[in-house]
Parts: sequence; structure tokens; C-alpha cells
Amino acid sequence: MEWALPEPFVLTLQVAPEAIDAYRHVNNSEYLRWVEQISWAHSEALGLSLERYRALDRAMVVHRHELDYLAPAFQDDTLCLATWIVDCDGRFSLTRRFQLIRPADGKTLLKARTRFACVALSSGRPKRLPEEYQRIYGAAVVPEPAE
Repeated sequence: MEWALPEPFVLTLQVAPEAIDAYRHVNNSEYLRWVEQISWAHSEALGLSLERYRALDRAMVVHRHELDYLAPAFQDDTLCLATWIVDCDGRFSLTRRFQLIRPADGKTLLKARTRFACVALSSGRPKRLPEEYQRIYGAAVVPEPAE
């Protein structure tokens, strides 16, 4: 598979019947659900689980989603969704990129980007990234090539 960036964190997905909409392809909301799913899976793989978020009284909440739907997926398709952390400012924000590929034909179905902001779980107010987030997420950053 041709990934946009090196060293992706990848989840393999199987399109279930309940993901299909009236047009007989995967509903747009399902792609967003998958983006959230892989974000959590990657964070957990890096050692930042929901329990750690709660213990640190911090959360990374979505500030902005950008999803480019490039081609449809269909029931029973096997898909590979990749994510990369492409920016961690060390203060308040983190940015991830995503790419969804159908291995059967190598087609990229989705490109996406999400910017997260750090907030205190107890108040919902913006807060600085804890040192642990800075260290772990910062070490996982994959620089994007200049365009």
C-alpha cells in the first residue's frame, strides 16, 4: 500500500451491513466514527488510555475535522485506515492525519485531518498539554513534507 507518510499506525476494518446507507455504500458518518476509533487505538498503543486522560484531568477534544471523501466503500470491503500525528505544539494542540485505503484495488477512499485541543476534563476549559502528553505525542510526530 502507498501511504502518504511513513510508519503509519494502521487498523484493518471490515465493512459491516449496518455501515451501509440508502445509496448502498458506506455512510459518511461511519468514516468519522472510524477516525475516532483509530485515534483512540493509537493513543492507547502509545500509552495514553482513557484512564490516563482521567488521571491527568485532561482530554484532547476535536477542534476541527477535515474529511475528503475520494471514493465509496461497500459492504464486506476490507479497508486499512492509517493515522499519523503530524503536529504537537507542546502547548495546547495536536494534529492527526488519516488515510483510508481499500487493499483490493489500492484505492485511497478518504484523506482526513483532525486538530485536537487540550482541555481539563473537570471544567472543559482549555489547558496546557501535560508533560506526559508532550513527551509521548511529541515523540510520535511524523513530519509532513513541505508542499
